[in-house]
Amino acid sequence: MSKLSARPAPAAAPAPATFEAKAAGKQRTLTFPSGVPTARKQRRSFGRPINMKGLAVFTRQLATLVRAGMPILRSLEVLARQEKRPAFKAVVDSIADAVRSGGNFSDGLAANDKVFDRLYVNMVKAGEAGGVLAVVLERLSVFMEKAQKIQGKVKAAMIYPVIIVLVAMVIVAILMVVVVPKFEDIFSGLLKGQSLPALTQALMDVSRFMQNHYLLAIAAVVAAWIGFKLFAKTGLGRKTIDWSLIHMPLLGDLFLKAAIARFTRTFGTLLASGVPILQALIITRDTSGNVHVANAINVVHDRVKEGDSVAKPLESTHVFPGMVTSMIEVGEETGAMPDMLTRIADSYDEEVDNAVAGLTSVIEPIMIVFMAVMVGTIVIALFLPLVSIIQHLS
Repeated sequence: MSKLSARPAPAAAPAPATFEAKAAGKQRTLTFPSGVPTARKQRRSFGRPINMKGLAVFTRQLATLVRAGMPILRSLEVLARQEKRPAFKAVVDSIADAVRSGGNFSDGLAANDKVFDRLYVNMVKAGEAGGVLAVVLERLSVFMEKAQKIQGKVKAAMIYPVIIVLVAMVIVAILMVVVVPKFEDIFSGLLKGQSLPALTQALMDVSRFMQNHYLLAIAAVVAAWIGFKLFAKTGLGRKTIDWSLIHMPLLGDLFLKAAIARFTRTFGTLLASGVPILQALIITRDTSGNVHVANAINVVHDRVKEGDSVAKPLESTHVFPGMVTSMIEVGEETGAMPDMLTRIADSYDEEVDNAVAGLTSVIEPIMIVFMAVMVGTIVIALFLPLVSIIQHLS
């Protein structure tokens, strides 16, 4: 028996899930394999080879080239040649190698899952099956640009109060370590053993602790931050934080609207690209960014799998407002749910814009009052003994 015949037969690959996609009078079968071949071994890199903004630009350029009639392999070669980031250039080259060796474009994307998530890969797979790859790439670029825009506005709403709080903490630390000790020396000489007011004595005690144990104070802050990060990685921590984000005063409504806009835009984009509804719900759940929204989508997935609609189980979760579920129900009845989901996303994007503008105008005076209270408390505590000294001298 030869060595070739002695080899064991390779294990059969698991059967991929399929669905039919129709476009331009053609019917093709779209498969979701459990694994994809890699064209070349990827070099190890730390972090993402490209950020979301760069990925959106790459997708937009690729969509333009494909829409102009350039083959996908030629388009990838052109983009790889002009790419200036070595890590992402290696990614584009590996995708081009996968296409050059006879694989699909989506196979090359799936092999680089550190850059391209399931949403990206499955939308491209649907575009390939339906013969509308350029349209899908255009939708992907629009989706990423709008998602990045809304994410940037939510972060902008958070940056201002964080900066104000950090500045206030630095000012207070300087006062407590540098200014307050000098006043303590003055008071000890003028009061000649008399007791300080309670507020002033508390301030002196805190200042003395910060001077003598500043390393312990810094270690406590670092330990608290590490503890928070570790708690956030647990299931209970993630649920607690996500629940707090959508229920906190002032900011909760903003985070909820951003989550709804993300859900509707992702779900609508997937459905419009030809991804099956159950697959679209799974991808939307995994990219929702909030545990409670993901649990609600999971309920919808299970009910749809049993033959139910989307709107009714979505309403039963009590996470999404009634207007959203009503519009989705109308979209289901009219057969235009992708368009309806896109309209909902556009509406909530606009509401997030208005909420950010209103929130900035509200947070600014609150932060000013916050700083005034902190600094004012220190000033009052330092001036109370001076009043006693003046009265004694008079």
